[in-house]
Amino acid sequence: MRILGINAYHGDASAALVVDGQLVSAVEEERFNRIKHWAGFPSESIRYCLDVAGVDISDVDHVAVSFNPGANMAKRVAFVASHRPSFSAIFDRLKRQGKTLGLEDQLAQGLGVQRSQIKAQFHRIEHHQTHVAAGFLISPYDEAAVLSVDGMGDFTSTLTAYAKGTDWQEFDRVYFPHSIGFLYTSVTMYLGFPYYGDEYKVMGLAPYGEPEFADFFRKLIRPKGDTFELNLDYFTHHRNGVKMNWNDGAPIIEPFFSQKLIDELGPVRQKGEEMTQRYDNIAKSMQVVTEEIILHMLNRLHARTKSKNLCMTGGVAMNSVANGKITSKTPFENVYIPAGAADNGTSFGAAFYVWNRILKQPRSFVQDHAYWGCESTDDECEAAIKAAELPYKRLAPEQLVEQVSDLIVDGKVVGWFQGRMEFGARALGNRSLLADPRRTDMRDIINLRIKFREKFRPFAPSILEEQVGEWFEIDEVTPYMEKVFPIRKEKHALIPAVTHVDGSGRLQSVSAKNNPLYHQLISCFYAKTGVPILLNTSLNENEPIVRTPAEAISCFLRTDMDVIVLGACVINRHRADFPADRRKRVGSRQ
Repeated sequence: MRILGINAYHGDASAALVVDGQLVSAVEEERFNRIKHWAGFPSESIRYCLDVAGVDISDVDHVAVSFNPGANMAKRVAFVASHRPSFSAIFDRLKRQGKTLGLEDQLAQGLGVQRSQIKAQFHRIEHHQTHVAAGFLISPYDEAAVLSVDGMGDFTSTLTAYAKGTDWQEFDRVYFPHSIGFLYTSVTMYLGFPYYGDEYKVMGLAPYGEPEFADFFRKLIRPKGDTFELNLDYFTHHRNGVKMNWNDGAPIIEPFFSQKLIDELGPVRQKGEEMTQRYDNIAKSMQVVTEEIILHMLNRLHARTKSKNLCMTGGVAMNSVANGKITSKTPFENVYIPAGAADNGTSFGAAFYVWNRILKQPRSFVQDHAYWGCESTDDECEAAIKAAELPYKRLAPEQLVEQVSDLIVDGKVVGWFQGRMEFGARALGNRSLLADPRRTDMRDIINLRIKFREKFRPFAPSILEEQVGEWFEIDEVTPYMEKVFPIRKEKHALIPAVTHVDGSGRLQSVSAKNNPLYHQLISCFYAKTGVPILLNTSLNENEPIVRTPAEAISCFLRTDMDVIVLGACVINRHRADFPADRRKRVGSRQ
C-alpha cells in the first residue's frame, strides 16, 4: 500500500511517501528549486519520493493532501457575517484557494503523465488533523496529550486533543483571526525581519534583551479559558486579510499590525536599521509572553488529560526556547516534537492520517531520525569534484573522522556532506557546517565570513547523546534541535561558540544508532579535546540547505569555508596545489 502525502500551495511545500505504514522518503521542494520556503506544487519532491521507492505515480494507491478548503465552513461563514472583511480580503482568499482545486490534474501535469495514469484515491484532510497525525501517530507514545499550534491552516490556528492508539478526542480549537503564530509574525515584521520564516531570528535576538514591554504584549494576547485570544485592536488581518504574494512560489507577507500598535510601541524598525537595545527588549518581551501563553495552554491540557506524554506540532512548535521549558514548567514528563513540525511535516502527517485513520491500519512506525532526503554516493561526490577541477583526497571511514577531527581541532571550518539529507529546517549532521565550539571567535567567523548573517544569531551544539546530562541542566534526548536547554554554568567557558548570551544552547543529541558516522566524528573530537560537542550549523549561505555535491562545492567556493567533505572525499582550500585563483571566495561579498 503506497500513500503519497503532499503539502502544496502553502509555505514549505513538500512530499512524503509511506509504504505499508513505513515512511520511505520526505523532502521539501525548496531543496530542488533553491527558493526558500517555496509554496507552490512540489513536483520535484513527489518525483524524488517515487524514485526512492522505485515506483511511478500509477503505482500509488492514495494521495493525501494536507488541507481541505471546505473545512470549518460554518465558522468561516459566521466570521464573514460578523466581521465583514473587505472584498479584497475575500477575493485574495478565494484566489489562493482556487489553486488548491484540480490537484489531480496538477499532479499529472507536474509529473508529465496522463491523468488516466493516476489511479490513486485523493484525500483532502483538514490542516490541523495532519499536524496532529504528524505529531502523534509517528511518536513513541501509545497515548499522549497533543497541542497543534501555528499561524493558520483551514481557518484554525490551534487545536488541543488527547490521543490514544490511532484516534484522538478534540478539546479546543482557536479559529481565525486569533493566532499565536500571527502575533509572532507581526512582531517579527515590526522588528525589521520581513521575510516568511524569519521568526527564528526574533527568538535568537530575545536573549539579548529584557522583558521591558511584557505588559504591553499581555494587552495584545491574553489567556481565554484553556486557550487564548488576540486583542484585535492591534491588528488588521481580520478586516483586510493576511496579504500574501507568491513570487515564483516564495511566500511574501505584508505587515498586518495596526497603527495603534505603532502609536503605543513606537516606530517600526526598518530593514537594515541598527538593532538597538529597545528592539532587543521588544524581542525578549514577545518571547516571554509567547511562552506564557504556550505554558498556560499546556498546563490546562495536562489538567484535562493527566497524561505524562505530550506531542507538539505546528509552526509555533518550532519555538525551541519555549519547548525547552515544558518539562520544568508543566507536569509533562515526555515531550515529542517531530522533525518537520511546521507545515513541511503535514505531507507525512497527511499520509499517516490515511494509513492509520482512514484505512484503519495499526501503528508500526516511529520517527526517530530526520534523514529522509536525497543522497549521493562517494563516486558521485568524487565525480562532482573532478568536474569542478579541484584537488581532493579520498579516505577510508576511520581515516576520515581522524583527519577531519584534526582539522576542526586546528580551527578549520568544515562543510560536512554525508548520507541522506535531513528533512526540516535544521541541519543535523548530514548537510552541516562544523567547527570547534571552544573557539571564542568562531561565532563571528561563521556569521560574518561564511553565513553572511546577523552577528547575534547563535549556533547549535551537536553533542553525543550519552553526554547530554553532563553538559546541560536538563538531560533529554533532543535529536532535532527542537529544544533549548541551559548549559551547565561550569561548562560555559569551555564551549563559548555554542553558549548563547543567556547561557543556553539549542542542542542536537547525536545517536550512534541513527547517525553512526557523525557520532564517530564527535567521539574522535571528544577523545582529543575532552569536549563531546561540535558547533553545527546548516551547510548553505542565504539559500536552502544544499542538496547535491555540486551545490555544496559552489557554497564552499563562494564563502571562506576552509574544508568541504563530500562523502569520503576531502577538499582543503589550504592545500599547496589548490588553484590560487579559486582560493579566495568568488561570491558577491568579496
